Amino acid sequence: MARPLVLVLDGVEYPVGIVKVDRDKLYGRMEIEAFDEKGRPAEIRVLAADGKTLINKGGTALASVTDKGDSVDRNALVPVNEEGEKIEQAPSSFNQNNILEKAEVDDYLLQIVKSVYLMTPFEDADISPLLDEITAGQIYTFPFSYRGGVEYDSAYVIGSGKDAFIVTGKQAELDFIKLNESSVLNSDEEDEISVDDLDFDLM
Repeated sequence: MARPLVLVLDGVEYPVGIVKVDRDKLYGRMEIEAFDEKGRPAEIRVLAADGKTLINKGGTALASVTDKGDSVDRNALVPVNEEGEKIEQAPSSFNQNNILEKAEVDDYLLQIVKSVYLMTPFEDADISPLLDEITAGQIYTFPFSYRGGVEYDSAYVIGSGKDAFIVTGKQAELDFIKLNESSVLNSDEEDEISVDDLDFDLM
């Protein structure tokens, strides 16, 4: 059963549903099919490390092992930081109320977009006051994690016409470069050089 994403603005809760805007549905997609000389469809095979064995699709898998080569269950893995300290897991945004804060357009433009969701009322919820703010041009932001994980993404709630969208991603970290010294442009016109000033003997 679908769960609502609860957004909170000025103390009022707005349960919304989100639908991912699929790039393939917007623009379509292209697939390449390959055939051999007899018209049979070609399949991708993986060449093993011995350089001779061909492995069919689905014949390989990824596994986590210790430094001694022992297999490790992924559920037993614990994320740690550079100091080896355990990193607390970020809960899913669907399991908590998400407080909206006003954002500036410059902050939104620094977003490296990961996913875009169309925001709709959840079931029969009235979210018209929130939509009025968004469609009027106000931008809001909140930390977002779809399933939970090590860290949150940045989410921006924006409007376009009568529709509202949630854009998730990471903030870009840009290093601005400037000159150590400002140069002065000499606006004086260069002296005109006449033909008599040229020494053709050196040519």
